[in-house]
Order: sequence, then C-alpha cells, then structure tokens
Amino acid sequence: MAILSIKVENRPGILWKVTHLFRSRNFNIESISVGPTEDPEFSRMTISVRGQDGRQVAQMIKQLNKLIDTVEVSLLDEHKTVYRELAIFKIRLRGAQDSMEVNKLAGAYGGKVHDVRRDSIMVELTATPDQVSAFEELARPFGIMEVARTGMAALQRAGA
Repeated sequence: MAILSIKVENRPGILWKVTHLFRSRNFNIESISVGPTEDPEFSRMTISVRGQDGRQVAQMIKQLNKLIDTVEVSLLDEHKTVYRELAIFKIRLRGAQDSMEVNKLAGAYGGKVHDVRRDSIMVELTATPDQVSAFEELARPFGIMEVARTGMAALQRAGA
C-alpha cells in the first residue's frame, strides 16, 4: 500500500484535478480523505493506493507536483506514520446474546457502541484500515446491514 499526503491550496476544483490525474494514469484510489489544515488556505489530501509498484508511484508524485495548486506531495512510510480510518457499522441483532457478543467484539477493537435497538446496533471504530477490515470480517456472521468508512487520515511522525 502506498500512502500519499498531498498539501494543496484550498480552492474549488482541486479534488477533481487530483482524482482526474489518478484516473488518467489508471490508478485506483483505495481511500481518500480531504480536509483543511492548520492554515485554512490549504487542505491536506490523504490518498492510499494498492497494486502500484514504486516506479509508478514515483511517477504519480512527479505528476502531482506539476499541478499548479499543489504545495507539497509526500509518500508516507507506513512504519513512520500515524494513520487511522473511521468506520461506522450497523449490525443486525437477533437477540440479547448477539448484543452481548457484538459489544464484546466492539470493546476488543476499541469501538464505541451507539444506537442500540431491538434488531440492530451501531458500532463506531477508529483504527488502521487493516483493523477496520478485521473487525468487519468478524462482524459479518451477525449480518452487516450498512457500513460507512471515511478513508484514511495520516501524518508522518516527528523526526521521521
């Protein structure tokens, strides 16, 4: 997996320009998150891609750096980076036993339980994408009714 951190000028259309560049180079974006930085004139995009070799990623970084609104592009080392994803799962419940088991599962992954109903429960989970996927796999037998995943947010550690 390659994690790209892209600091851009906070202007309309920049998200389209960046995603269009990925599309035109036949890169499939696995996740993307965008938000303002500490300076509201700039936004940070965190984009993760899989299945691309180092040469292709290096070429993409060169292309991203050529965009006028791009300030900085970094390839983050996942071993020197803090990265997390938020996911919310609506899981089917068939009784009190399911509710207890889902609560235990959520606790094991550091999740928060919300909106417990007779036939469903919602779990909020902030973790690495692999941990979110592992939770999803374990919750699947209960019946996942809906899931919403934000995409990854990431920052490189100090001194890395």
